[in-house]
Amino acid sequence: MKLDGHRMIMWRTGDGVRLQARSGRYVTAAWGDLALASYHHLPAGTVLDGKAVIATEDGRISFEAAQARAASSPTRAHRLAAQRPAHYIAFDALQLPSGNVRPRPYTERRAALLNLLAELPANTPIQAVSATTDRDTAFTWYNTLHKHGCLRTTAVSRKERGG
Repeated sequence: MKLDGHRMIMWRTGDGVRLQARSGRYVTAAWGDLALASYHHLPAGTVLDGKAVIATEDGRISFEAAQARAASSPTRAHRLAAQRPAHYIAFDALQLPSGNVRPRPYTERRAALLNLLAELPANTPIQAVSATTDRDTAFTWYNTLHKHGCLRTTAVSRKERGG
């Protein structure tokens, strides 16, 4: 599933958190709520790939809200986070405390991601992207989720390679 949001790598290091945009720019100050969630809930040595998303009052994911937050000063970003907290939707685990998992097939990385996130409290704003192997569910998502900020659904080949 491709969501409207701000793509970033979430690094939980031994002494803190680093959030990095796809451009290479560090965006931790703009996404302080996600940095705090990562610091408090993810084990050191974890690196995730995903998107920061912000939902509107009606539950729709808002690209505009995510872009406004990403372009904000730290002070304004803090104020925006208080009004509309962000969620981090992880779609891949790149590193776990046990080491680099990028060479592993996506199915193994996905299982590791789900196991890691299953240990987090239910209200943590760090979640795995939804996925299904059920054809009917996939068609339903394809036909309905674009109204809620899902840009498209994607298929991962069963013969996928490691990252």
